[in-house]
Amino acid sequence: MTAQDSATRAPAISVRTGTSLAAAAVVAFSLSFPATVWALEGFGPWTSTGVRALLAGVIAAICLFVARVPLPERRHWAGLLTVAGGCVIGFPLLTTLALQTSTTAHSAVVIGILPLATVVISSLITGRRPSRTFWTAAGLGALTVAAFTLQQSHGLPTIGDLYLFGALIVCAAGYAQGGRLAQHLPGWQVIAWGVVAALPVSVIVTVIALPAEPVQLTTKAIVGMGYIAAISQFGAFVVWYRGMAAIGVPKASQLQLAQPLITLVWSVVLMGEHLPVLAPVAAVVVLACIAVTQRASA
Repeated sequence: MTAQDSATRAPAISVRTGTSLAAAAVVAFSLSFPATVWALEGFGPWTSTGVRALLAGVIAAICLFVARVPLPERRHWAGLLTVAGGCVIGFPLLTTLALQTSTTAHSAVVIGILPLATVVISSLITGRRPSRTFWTAAGLGALTVAAFTLQQSHGLPTIGDLYLFGALIVCAAGYAQGGRLAQHLPGWQVIAWGVVAALPVSVIVTVIALPAEPVQLTTKAIVGMGYIAAISQFGAFVVWYRGMAAIGVPKASQLQLAQPLITLVWSVVLMGEHLPVLAPVAAVVVLACIAVTQRASA
């Protein structure tokens, strides 16, 4: 550990606290799809992506300035750029495009594959290999999600599904790299530098998209944009990466198996959507896998 790392890294926390933090982040993330749908009532998909990242970047820049945080070491830059590209630009844009053709409930269950993708990429990056029991439970959850997706699309992936699968790959890379970086930097600094690094792209996308996509500032659009910018793009990541640092990327990622189930609830309560018959079944199966992954060696 370098002098900078020891000076900026947050104090160690217990496994129980780390699990609680990661779980709280999952609950916060579960509202992202409904909030995005609300934002799309007033913003186009490209404008929504640019503005949310731009607002989050401004918030993060202010926090970094007030805390007088020094620039991260050069060895961390590649990981931070992966966080920026995957979690700040890629995932929001691709899921926003997907939500124009897919329901919130369907999209949430497809993204249920994200935990498996995250642990696979994390294993490739770190060389750490979870136990066979862990892989079995994680694979069962992902297989259930894939089966649900194909059943809903009558055996063929839709364009919305392709967007979603692309989103989960780039997001998984951002999660894995962010979780690794959180071992050296406080979690809030990892996402803060990520959204700041994405600011040049965010500004360009916003400037180009705003004239091309009409904006209607409805109450739902403003609330949705505020949530995905302040919480989905920044606040939730602060506790997410902190939790990852405490319990490890594999175990933290599998807590996100609960996210589709929670989002399904939000889709009914907030969006008035009618759930596919098999959606709750698929969500409950992947949720049941969490207990196994949290007990298994990772």
